[in-house]
Amino acid sequence: MFTSVIRSIYTTNLGIKSHESVLVFTDTIEPGESLSEVDRCRRLRLQDVALLTAEVGRAFAKKVHYLQYPAMRSHGVEPPAEVWEAAFGKKAITALDKAGVLEPIFQKETTDAILLKASFILKKHVRVAVDAVIALANYSTSHTRFRELLTRVSGARYASMPLFDVSMFGGPMSVDWKALASRTRAIAKMVNNAELVEITTPDGSHLKLSKKGRKALPDTGMLTKPGAFSNLPAGEVFFAPVEGCAEGKLVLRWGPTQVLGSPITLIISEGKVRDVVGNDPYADVLRATLAERDENRNIAELGIGTNDRAKRPDNILEAEKILGTVHVALGDNSSFGGVVKTPYHQDFVFFKPTVTLIAHNGSRSVMMTKGMLSGDI
Repeated sequence: MFTSVIRSIYTTNLGIKSHESVLVFTDTIEPGESLSEVDRCRRLRLQDVALLTAEVGRAFAKKVHYLQYPAMRSHGVEPPAEVWEAAFGKKAITALDKAGVLEPIFQKETTDAILLKASFILKKHVRVAVDAVIALANYSTSHTRFRELLTRVSGARYASMPLFDVSMFGGPMSVDWKALASRTRAIAKMVNNAELVEITTPDGSHLKLSKKGRKALPDTGMLTKPGAFSNLPAGEVFFAPVEGCAEGKLVLRWGPTQVLGSPITLIISEGKVRDVVGNDPYADVLRATLAERDENRNIAELGIGTNDRAKRPDNILEAEKILGTVHVALGDNSSFGGVVKTPYHQDFVFFKPTVTLIAHNGSRSVMMTKGMLSGDI
């Protein structure tokens, strides 16, 4: 089953052609990482999955480049230089370095001028860039300039698979891709008619976000067009809320990989988390992370799950795709329509939400009630 689904990644999701090149990469466990035995086993299996994915790909692509690197220990951190070189070509990265733009990108200190210069340089080397990426690193590269430049400038197709678990092969990776794409695009269309979005949950979450001027994007898993980007497993609609506008509170029942012993409440005002209330040990982890950089407090993303085969709540990659859920992320949103740059992006999933869309004229429509989509979808 594993091999057949991996073949489908190349043939169905990415539409790889025989003359194309593919980069497959993963990250290795670093000394000092605090892991449960279950997660350690998952991480080791992830490396095996990445190697198998590269081997299977040699039947479909002209060249498959496989790379491992030490884990960066946080989602949204730029991958190391050797990954950039494998994707864009060594000459391109040398040129970025000489131009003084590589280090600011790594440090999440980019300006419009730096990005313009980087884009100009990379366009000169576009012919040597890879055609597609399968990112099987445990820590997500989705919200990085590496991914954004590779898809926007070089036109590479990008499948991002952080936190992947082999159980997903038989669940959300076995979805009806055509039906998923249709459902996801329909939800994105509805969300894009709204200017404000309001979310409530039975356990007390209540958040109001502005979407004014921002576009909700469908994550369908279909990556056949140049520059396409998606998680695999796929299935969400997401956007970067307008910074400084989110108001309310979020009650967390689940962390990224496990249920919390007791709920944690995030108090949100003017688009940022102002307080973390709760006694679960994860509350201290959050407080420490938010104290590192003020940008980490940013309400970065609102997403809506659309994959009917996604079920697991204990793995954020699958959990955020569960049909009938929403997720909210903190931190960086600079790679998908926002303006906040920070080496941190963390999603949290909320179950049985009610989602209300508010149009420019103030009219309200309920898109989801306690996790059940309206009959129009």
